[in-house]
Amino acid sequence: MKKNVFALATGVIAGGVDILPMVLNKMDWYSTSSAFVHWIALGFIIPYVSWKIVPWAKGVVIAVITSLPIMLIVAKEDVTAIAPMLIFSVVLGALLGFCSNKLPKNQKLPHIAQNKENR
Repeated sequence: MKKNVFALATGVIAGGVDILPMVLNKMDWYSTSSAFVHWIALGFIIPYVSWKIVPWAKGVVIAVITSLPIMLIVAKEDVTAIAPMLIFSVVLGALLGFCSNKLPKNQKLPHIAQNKENR
């Protein structure tokens, strides 16, 4: 249970940081809430991915990849918005990856075990 609370908390914090400039610029509710939900989801996804790379890089790769579809939609209307989106994806993705590695050793998120029957 603690791992889910941790994942939710890191996602909410990252989402709050990401939407702060959006709220200050009075962007529409749909864009703002979409960005917030995106980071909450990444708060849960990043800790569960078990790649053999440094945690911050794992967070960056996942955050940038999952942000690409949103960036393509935004680029149609405002290509200048891509740079801030990319910067936030890199910085917040790295922080989520770093934080996901800070779970106590006995609180590591479970890996999906495969046995011969499941293959």
